[in-house]
Amino acid sequence: MFRGCGTAIITPFREDGEIDEEGLRELVIMQEEAGIDAIIPCGTTGESATLTHKEHLRVISIVREETKKAKVIAGAGSNATHEAIHLTKGAKDLGVDGVLLISPYYNKPNQKGIFRHYEAIAKAVDIPIVVYNVPSRTGSNIAAATIKRLAEVPNIVGVKEASGNMSQIMSILATVPPHFSVFSGDDLVTYPLMAMGAQGVISVTSNIVPKMMVDMTHAALEGDWAKAKALHFKMLPLFNDLFLDTNPIPVKTALRMMNRPSGVFRLPLCDMEAATTEVLRKTLTDLKLL
Repeated sequence: MFRGCGTAIITPFREDGEIDEEGLRELVIMQEEAGIDAIIPCGTTGESATLTHKEHLRVISIVREETKKAKVIAGAGSNATHEAIHLTKGAKDLGVDGVLLISPYYNKPNQKGIFRHYEAIAKAVDIPIVVYNVPSRTGSNIAAATIKRLAEVPNIVGVKEASGNMSQIMSILATVPPHFSVFSGDDLVTYPLMAMGAQGVISVTSNIVPKMMVDMTHAALEGDWAKAKALHFKMLPLFNDLFLDTNPIPVKTALRMMNRPSGVFRLPLCDMEAATTEVLRKTLTDLKLL
């Protein structure tokens, strides 16, 4: 699929709440100039939950148009399997390199239901699929044994693991076949996961410091663990501060401070409190980003 760093890119909005299409193009160009390996539109960080289907596909289209070198892995998941198939077909028609599919949220399916959900999508649309496990968002976990089963489905090629369960992630890394890629879904643990064999990260932080995240993940892939560790600890305060509030509130706030396209939030998301905003501002200042 890809190796290194993929950015779960934000969706910038104008003051009237509509998509800032030119701003999105500017952000994609910034990512490309930093040498990012993949761009992931319409994920959690892209506020996909508040996009209409038309807007969802429009965002993917813009990112696909502007991306010249990086892979485009489009968020296309849903808690309704038929809806995920619809979005996945739409993303494929737009020419993306693959899709990132969150496990069904709110429904809380059992492991059999989760497997059948992904299997149905994989059979319906011939496109590389990356499974996304984030129990804090979905209300259910994809067990390591289920990931191993999914890895046997021909066009399911990887998993973005954001469970925070290191024992589970180690079990996945130990049991999936070599062709199946494991990506960190949490910037904070990317370094240790890559030390155990993960292929990289689908990152929030790379919206802010794409070059630094690329350098860290590439150093890890090349076995330069001293360089990777130094960059990990340099970015550690930012990793933490970007989750002072619900993602993507802090990352969009940081981009706004940096005079990058960001804009307003769509309800029910709203601005950070003043105190946490100042914590984030200090970290950005310490990193010489302001």
